[in-house]
Amino acid sequence: MERRGARNVLDPWRPYAFLVEAETGPDGEAVDVATLFLTNRECPYRCLMCDLWQNTLETTVPEGAIAAQIRYALERLPPARCLKLYNAGSFFDRRAIPPAEYPEIARLAVPFDRVIVECHPALVGERCREFRRLLPDGCRLEVAMGLETVHPEALERLNKRMTLEQFRRAARWLAGEGIDLRVFILVRPPGLSDAEGVEWAKRSLDFAFECGASVCSLIPTRAGNGALEALAAHGLFAPPSLPSLEASLEYGLRLRAGRVFADLWGVRRFSRCTACSEARMTRLETMNRTQSLSPAIQCAECDAGLPDPSLG
Repeated sequence: MERRGARNVLDPWRPYAFLVEAETGPDGEAVDVATLFLTNRECPYRCLMCDLWQNTLETTVPEGAIAAQIRYALERLPPARCLKLYNAGSFFDRRAIPPAEYPEIARLAVPFDRVIVECHPALVGERCREFRRLLPDGCRLEVAMGLETVHPEALERLNKRMTLEQFRRAARWLAGEGIDLRVFILVRPPGLSDAEGVEWAKRSLDFAFECGASVCSLIPTRAGNGALEALAAHGLFAPPSLPSLEASLEYGLRLRAGRVFADLWGVRRFSRCTACSEARMTRLETMNRTQSLSPAIQCAECDAGLPDPSLG
């Protein structure tokens, strides 16, 4: 926390961002998703790699503020079929999203086929059930949980305060309640080389689908919170390369166990090769959209072996 910069100044009555984006649905067709980034209290877990605290508050929002944020965004967005409510933490953290707001949030979800929220595995439980029961008939609830990695040492170093067995139990509970599971997986968390990052992303995908995930999102580990920069200065962290993100996505798509997406926010920062980076980014976008493999990128420079800022 001592390495943090300043928080952004936010209005508790407004989401700090909102947009409509297309995502490939379970039937292979593109679905418009209204994605809202809610302003609320900071997550108490403070995972090592997380920089989401920059868009959070230090106190719980006033009564009615969360519903007001959702209403504000939906009034300004075009129609969509799915609603993502991301809050830089856990939707079922009562200090972040007050449970008293659940009925109004559920009412605002009436036009949608699906509502997607995020939650730490430790907070999956009765409040999930309460919220699901409030949703309109025909609207499915999907909970996104951060698995991050199944590498035991790397997971512990992330300060996730979660074991793989706890994750498995939370996933099993969600399945028993008829709630769908989305999983976040880091590509190359601190302490791993580029090649190790791919290997452990693959193992993490295997574990996530064994736990019943219907969607996995591969997130390249990014600097930006002070802590990762400090680790990088000591040779303990480097971001993944575009080819390693490609390889992780390819593996997930080959499994055909569920949908797999590469998170492409700020993807240009992972470009290292001027000859092929644009083509690789286009390929990643195409595979996200089609959920099928595209022809591999051939690059003389990369095939010859670009310098890799691997550990050690």
